[in-house]
Amino acid sequence: MEENTPKTGKYALKYGLMLGGISIAFVLMLFSLDMHYQGGAMVFLISVLLSLAFIIIGMVQFKKDNGGFISVGQALKVGVGISLIGGIIGVIFNQILAGVIDPDFMAKATEYQKGMLLESGLSMEQIEANIEMSKPFQTPVMQILFGLLYSIVAGFLLSLIPAFLIKKQETI
Repeated sequence: MEENTPKTGKYALKYGLMLGGISIAFVLMLFSLDMHYQGGAMVFLISVLLSLAFIIIGMVQFKKDNGGFISVGQALKVGVGISLIGGIIGVIFNQILAGVIDPDFMAKATEYQKGMLLESGLSMEQIEANIEMSKPFQTPVMQILFGLLYSIVAGFLLSLIPAFLIKKQETI
């Protein structure tokens, strides 16, 4: 019997590139509104929903192209791969954004964070201590490492439930 199983990497690359492109468009939209440094619950939610949508679309397309079959392992490979490829693109673009497009990005983010902490009732000493503690994590290397780690973990978590819902094993 001839095995003609599609490769999970092909789907991870295709839909990961699409996720990365849409994510860049989303960040550019936020940049045009001067909101790219604010973050917040709504931005996070939209990012998660975009990732989840592309992960599910990639899994469903793999299943369709695989004769209607997909294992949990294959679904997880596709989902985590999509998230990782999208994450790599996002991390690279964020470095370009912070270093070239908007060199004041980190200063704006810090000022915004100070304002939010001040509104929450912290004293200026507490705010300054908080800002100082976060500085080592604001280097490009740390941003890249945490961005990639986040992509892998989030991709795995976002892929778990859809993987179990769409799985269909071939019976031998």
